[in-house]
Amino acid sequence: MSQDTFANHIAGAWIAGGDATPNINPSDLNDTIGHYTQASAAQTAEAIEAAAAAFPKWRTTSPLVRFEALDRIGSEILARVDELGDMLAREEGKTLPEATAEAHRAGHLFKYFAAEAYRATGDAYQSLREGVTLDVRRDPIGVVGVITPWNFPLAIPAWKIAPALAYGNTVVFKPAELVPGSAWMLSDIIARAGLPEGVFNLVMGAGAEVGETIVNHPEVSGITFTGSTPVGRRIGAALFARGAKMQLEMGGKNPLIVLEDADLDLAVHCAIQGSFYSTGQRCTASSRLIVTDEIHDAFVDRLCAAMKTLSVGDARAPDTQIGPVASAAQLAINQQYAARAMADGATLAAGGGKISSNTPGHYFAPALFTEVQADAAVARDEIFGPIAAVLRVPDYEAALTAANDSDFGLSAGIVSQDQARIEHFMQHAEVGMIQVNLPTAGMDFHAPFTGRKGSSYGAPEKGSYCREFFTAARVVHAARGGR
Repeated sequence: MSQDTFANHIAGAWIAGGDATPNINPSDLNDTIGHYTQASAAQTAEAIEAAAAAFPKWRTTSPLVRFEALDRIGSEILARVDELGDMLAREEGKTLPEATAEAHRAGHLFKYFAAEAYRATGDAYQSLREGVTLDVRRDPIGVVGVITPWNFPLAIPAWKIAPALAYGNTVVFKPAELVPGSAWMLSDIIARAGLPEGVFNLVMGAGAEVGETIVNHPEVSGITFTGSTPVGRRIGAALFARGAKMQLEMGGKNPLIVLEDADLDLAVHCAIQGSFYSTGQRCTASSRLIVTDEIHDAFVDRLCAAMKTLSVGDARAPDTQIGPVASAAQLAINQQYAARAMADGATLAAGGGKISSNTPGHYFAPALFTEVQADAAVARDEIFGPIAAVLRVPDYEAALTAANDSDFGLSAGIVSQDQARIEHFMQHAEVGMIQVNLPTAGMDFHAPFTGRKGSSYGAPEKGSYCREFFTAARVVHAARGGR
């Protein structure tokens, strides 16, 4: 195995797969980061069986053991945020400041869940019967399959793997094929943290082989998945059929409402940050900008002017604000939706289209469409790129109706100074997360991450709420005394 070939981690050892696929820098297609071995179905099953064998002992370890292991992982991540951030930016296209911030967050997620290992996870109740005690205990569920997307290749694995381990589960981790470098570096740190053999396993490879094996293996007690809604629903159906637990975070088509009393500068800031930063490749991106008539034209003019100042380029260049699209496939999707939006009668107000740079890469100019109809594909489908649609509405009531007119229900924002309408929006927006005078993207890691409708299914992620997925309740009634 050559020095630039990276293996899977199974049962405490680094194991080469059959094939090794190249990891290409989307900022510079001439730059091959390394080759990452692909696990077979048999190797994936071996990893699952190793995790199952390790579970009985790991589940009984003391909170101190779990705290120390997770805290070591968090400390090493924080000590290497620049190195990890550079890898993330290089392989996924997120700008270096954003990538470094993500690495920093991943470190703190491990430290947060290290502390969670100390917290009592049970509850004591007073029984309704005399002479009876009543306790609710929490048990780890067993082997947890962790299946993650390519857009946050450090933070999302961190907020799944860390709680799984903290609550006493064992892990089989399948990262997205597009971003194996960040996953491998994170896994290398985890592998050196002193965990017993088989507690943590990394299997890289295609969903059709590695993912399907994890989903269908009887020893996998639950899967935490982040990805598209169609894939999530297929996984959910398979897990339901065999009685396994599921935590599914899926798509979003998030609205940002801008009312006539909004601070225009703030509204533009929220739209730029939420719609276009991270190249729009966030499930919480504000891809629908719902603007009332009175402020519509001024908002669009100011937003277009701000978009002209955005610097699109190499993710690791110091002056870049918007990096490349992550892959050729995603670039093609962006181009197809831009063409379809214009065919549907929308106006391209700013940006749009593939652009050239000093290096060959997947560069796309952030696009803003106006005069968009509510039923247009650009207003309904999750594109996962730097494309925003402006929907003109007459008033707040119409804005709320438009915001809720979606198959998704992840995040929503409102920019307004009217506290009564803000309070009404917080109560009636059909989403799991709400941002007031803030971009729709950006969530605190110690609070739950959750959506409604087609965006989420199962217990929330992050924070203490996620214990509902990673543990199972056991209710114990016991008679006092006895012989």
